[in-house]
Amino acid sequence: MSSHVAMIAVVVRDYDEAIAWYRDALGFALLEDDDRGAGKRWVRMAPSGNAQFSLLLARAATPAQEAAIGNQHGGRVGFFLHTDDFAHDHARLTAIGAHFEEAPRHEAYGTVVVFRDLYGNRWDLIERRA
Repeated sequence: MSSHVAMIAVVVRDYDEAIAWYRDALGFALLEDDDRGAGKRWVRMAPSGNAQFSLLLARAATPAQEAAIGNQHGGRVGFFLHTDDFAHDHARLTAIGAHFEEAPRHEAYGTVVVFRDLYGNRWDLIERRA
């Protein structure tokens, strides 16, 4: 038997602003955007060229969900985006106004920087060392 994690939900404030940010800042592709009625949509995005794992953008529908926006992982880095061109992706994030918590640093495993998405969720951008 084979298994893998296919998707993770990210609670967002608004579908369209989230789609625009993940597309423009991270270069993600919109895989699905299906109207489910009553203001709900099924919205999946993934790094371009890699649909094996995706983010499900889930608009907050309750006060408890709204409280989780931007704090999906209790303040810890919860998302790890690997890249083969750190300089390019760092420049794109800088241009879109992403908040960086630090300057890029070089670790034994590669180059990394912590940034926050439009809602405040913490991400690592990592270019692994060969």
